[in-house]
Amino acid sequence: MKPDGLLMIPGPVKLHERIINAMAKQMIGHRSKDFEEVFEYCINAIKPLFGTHGDVAIISGSGTAGMEAAIASFSKVRRITCIDNGKFGERFAKIARRYTEVDHLRFEWGESIDLERVEQSLANGSEAVAFVHNETSTGILNPAEEISRIAKKYDALVIMDGITSVGGDEVRMDDWGVDVAVVGSQKCLGAPPGLAAVAVNDRAWDFYNENVPFYLDLKAYVKKAKDNQTPYTPAVPLFLALAEALRIIEEEGLENRIARHRKLANATRKWAEEAGLELFPKLNEHSRYSNTVTAIRMPEGVSDKELRGTLREEYGITISGGQEHLKGRIFRIGHMGNVNKRDLLATLAAVEEILLRKGAVKPAIHAAMEALR
Repeated sequence: MKPDGLLMIPGPVKLHERIINAMAKQMIGHRSKDFEEVFEYCINAIKPLFGTHGDVAIISGSGTAGMEAAIASFSKVRRITCIDNGKFGERFAKIARRYTEVDHLRFEWGESIDLERVEQSLANGSEAVAFVHNETSTGILNPAEEISRIAKKYDALVIMDGITSVGGDEVRMDDWGVDVAVVGSQKCLGAPPGLAAVAVNDRAWDFYNENVPFYLDLKAYVKKAKDNQTPYTPAVPLFLALAEALRIIEEEGLENRIARHRKLANATRKWAEEAGLELFPKLNEHSRYSNTVTAIRMPEGVSDKELRGTLREEYGITISGGQEHLKGRIFRIGHMGNVNKRDLLATLAAVEEILLRKGAVKPAIHAAMEALR
């Protein structure tokens, strides 16, 4: 991406100048009072984003580190149901197979989850369920509350990937009955990549497996968090960046932030509809379109290189394509974190201009502008 380019992918997201400046500060000791104050603020400020009063662990690692910590730390189960309707649901299943038996509930990527199949899997003996709340690979928001309600009928542990929903959409972990949830720093929180936060309620410890990998042992992180510390050397500059990102969220207000994400998503969908483009996810009565990324089918006669390559070369704007078997079939526009109206309108107008050259869309930017008023 060009230095003055625009990053419009579903994470990592562009950084606010305040966050960049926070990382540029002189190093502080990770066992110092200064770090403990930063750590304490991060823990207290992130809990409302999860919708929890429970414990939170912050790991120096990617969102996948958080996913594995959640699965491994609470793998004292005979079998876990892993729900897969996209790349990251599939990843949960791949991780879980290393620790216990897995019932891998596969759906076509982009299709809605059949809750009857989820219930049948739990009725057949699964003691836990893992799923992705907001599946960025396909642009669908899965029904967290409904999945949790079914799991509770069978006293099953609920593990949720909230990596691209926490801080950008409604997440009410305690109210929904989610036992363990994960978020990554580089998504809706608007911070750089490299930190994962895992929220854990008291009930989850009934499923604790002491043979968890040493570095990913959530019990060690939660124990040290009582002293506003981490068990191992943390990525100090990333904690400074996360603290600043959380201050920005606090200043904006969580409800306002969620409303902004929804408004940007709605504008993107209105634009796509008016342009004659087709959204990729197939919804049912329980699922919704993602409010942090929009996945759109590639119009016929247009290649991924013609769209995304031209967008980068001519406009300095980067959007995402499809992953694995969806490569060339969809394109994805991220509107999470620090994205604003100007960013979105510039991106949609540029995409539209390129597709108009190919005769693949109708003029539609006015629909997005109307939705953003």
